[in-house]
Amino acid sequence: MTTLRLLVDMNLSPRWVAALNDAGIAATHWSDVGARNAPDRQIMAYAAEHDLVVLTHDLDFSAILAATQGTKPSVVQIRAEDVSPAVIGTQVVSGLRQMSAELLGGALLTIDTNRTRLRLLPLQTQ
Repeated sequence: MTTLRLLVDMNLSPRWVAALNDAGIAATHWSDVGARNAPDRQIMAYAAEHDLVVLTHDLDFSAILAATQGTKPSVVQIRAEDVSPAVIGTQVVSGLRQMSAELLGGALLTIDTNRTRLRLLPLQTQ
């Protein structure tokens, strides 16, 4: 069985790695594997190549998925003012656990303070 592994984007604190690992979810911060100023497309390509799910606060990743009709990598975007693991970490971990099968298959998961929304990949225009 494949397990969920995350790549934490540069726009999120490296503290996310510890918070996710503590919750039993393998995670690596982009700064540990790539250039800090790498374009989003490079991060997406790395994640797809290594079968990782991107965790981000950046809406550009969902735009790339929509523009390319991409099926991988899955993206989890946090939509909140305070994106620290201390504030929204419990919701993120819960969403990852509940939607892990979909994320392994290709999905865009949006988590905000009020709800969680899942869209399967490739994204269809609505």
